[in-house]
Amino acid sequence: MKVIGVTGGIGSGKTTVSNILSSLGAKVIEADKISRDIMRKGHRVFDEIVDYFGEDILDEKGELVRRKIADIAFNSEEKLKALNDITHKYISIEIKNEIKKCNNEDTVVVDAAIPLENGFIDVSDEIWFVTADRDIRIDRVMKRNNLTYSKVMDIIKIQPDDDYYISISDIIIYNNGDYKELEEKVKKVYKKA
Repeated sequence: MKVIGVTGGIGSGKTTVSNILSSLGAKVIEADKISRDIMRKGHRVFDEIVDYFGEDILDEKGELVRRKIADIAFNSEEKLKALNDITHKYISIEIKNEIKKCNNEDTVVVDAAIPLENGFIDVSDEIWFVTADRDIRIDRVMKRNNLTYSKVMDIIKIQPDDDYYISISDIIIYNNGDYKELEEKVKKVYKKA
């Protein structure tokens, strides 16, 4: 089994690359989905987040409001670090557990915006960095997520910079074009992988 880590900042197209790889037969593990799952009521992470951030981050049903948590964390390095300290260790554990379940797969893709040292870099045989010009990324996210320019910039600022992604990556995929162009690039790289 080969594990490909696919990473890149918001709006780069990393999830689109992972979806293309899925259509080519790879099993995809999404760190964002794991993050959402472990933040549900009943999971230890939920309790730790509420203990740290308080009940103001809950909706009327007692569920976490991810947008509220993001607004708080993106405006404070200390709170962002605390959120990451709470969630990343569990995300790493779950990624490793999911990989173990995939022992009959030829290729497993771990899709993660933040390339964790433990649970991404250490489990990947190859790391693919997906990137695009900043203006293109910002435009994509503003349209897709209905966010303001400043909100998108807040997210970009807390993610690793391109130099870091490049330093850990084996493959760099530039995604400034359309879907068809990206699909051709991914197929070409995947055949060599």
